[in-house]
Amino acid sequence: MTSGTRVPDTAPAGRKRPERMQPLAVLPIFLPLNGRKAIVSGGTEAAAWKAELLAAAGADVAVLAGQQVLSGDMRALLEEGRVRVHHRPWGLVDFDGIAVAIADAETDEAARTFACAARMAGVPVNIIDKPAFCQFQFGTIVNRSPVVVGISTDGAAPILGQAIRRRVETLLPPSLKDWAGLARSLRDTVAEKLNPGPQRRAFWERFVDRAFGGQSPDAASVADIRDDLSPPQHAGSGRVTLVGAGPGDAELLTLKAMRALQSADVILFDDLVSDEVLELARREAKRMLVGKRGGRESCKQDDINRIMLTFARQGKRVVRLKSGDPAVFGRAGEEIAFLERHGIAVDMVPGITAASAMASRLGVSLTHRDHAQSVRFVTGHSRHGALPADLDWRAIADPRTTTIFYMGGRTAGEISTRLQEHGLDPRTPVAICSSVSRASEKRWFGTVTEMAHGIGEIGYDEPVLIAVGGVFARQEQQAVALSA
Repeated sequence: MTSGTRVPDTAPAGRKRPERMQPLAVLPIFLPLNGRKAIVSGGTEAAAWKAELLAAAGADVAVLAGQQVLSGDMRALLEEGRVRVHHRPWGLVDFDGIAVAIADAETDEAARTFACAARMAGVPVNIIDKPAFCQFQFGTIVNRSPVVVGISTDGAAPILGQAIRRRVETLLPPSLKDWAGLARSLRDTVAEKLNPGPQRRAFWERFVDRAFGGQSPDAASVADIRDDLSPPQHAGSGRVTLVGAGPGDAELLTLKAMRALQSADVILFDDLVSDEVLELARREAKRMLVGKRGGRESCKQDDINRIMLTFARQGKRVVRLKSGDPAVFGRAGEEIAFLERHGIAVDMVPGITAASAMASRLGVSLTHRDHAQSVRFVTGHSRHGALPADLDWRAIADPRTTTIFYMGGRTAGEISTRLQEHGLDPRTPVAICSSVSRASEKRWFGTVTEMAHGIGEIGYDEPVLIAVGGVFARQEQQAVALSA
């Protein structure tokens, strides 16, 4: 690809456009209730919880308790002035001018009567714990108001919804509430000073980066934000972020990597990046496979560099998504140097490298003090496909070091020979893993002298790690016992 060449489209003619949204069991809708009237039928604990939610949303809540004795929580809401309580049954007139109606009905007949009355009046209705009579449901809520996250399992698994809420709670810092309030106060100013499109998007992306820093906005951060409101000198300049996708398991992705994927305009991803990781990316982002894989036809590095440069010069936020960690055999240095020479801002988000994922999967410490005082990552092939000619095999054969060979499937036999030639005990344990952390993961355990046989069993069509060292003794012994 040469400079000025049109960047290819990733959707060939005739191929169906991928769906942006899969089918939904329910449509999440956020209903503004501030200053609007709502009624709750019942004085029970369940009714009190719904009344409290409505009051928290700013609704004027009337509780029609009939002859029921108010629960403790309902009495507390009354004493706090958050609801009004009427000790009479509901009537048709109560639905006039109402935004929402809720009831805790003891029987299906009572539920049906209340629901029918609400529908005749055109009022959305919810009957607590009786979904057959409900027009809407209450989801599990994460409250960082004005940021509000609603979670629904369509009634199938409320406990699952609560578990999801706990996970989301950990992702959203409490300070997000303050940042959201600041964002609201800036909306008119942003619209006045920045042009729609790339300028505004770039401002809000920088704002979001600060918001997820974990700290509440202070005077210095607010001053920096207001400086960002000045239109940039080079409105068309974008940036590139090199992001580590990890070994394949999407749950090993870092939070910072997820934020980069969610803010990207363009994602250039390697062949080894899993579909599960790509599913976490922003739906609107343009995705381009620029696969680089040993022994197969690949996109040339010069082409990848120029594609990144083309999009960045268009003002795009480009994510270069790499398997594992970009800083470990990911050619990140070449890409950073190229982009910096052309004046493009670059940053890097580390990923879980395959060796760390393998150690976790095998339950091994790579620097177990009884076996190894250091760990070494070594490339198993040069740009020409053979072992690099300048490796220090005497140092690599150190028995007190754990050595991990990346991309060494095709050179395993030569690796075994070189290690033995430079003094490593042929009985030294070896672990070979392919597709680490994926459903297709394979494992083999043996010794240095058996390494070529192990690769023969595992194969090298998928990414392979060859790990050598005493820290794998237990796994090798267990494999011997199982084969006996």
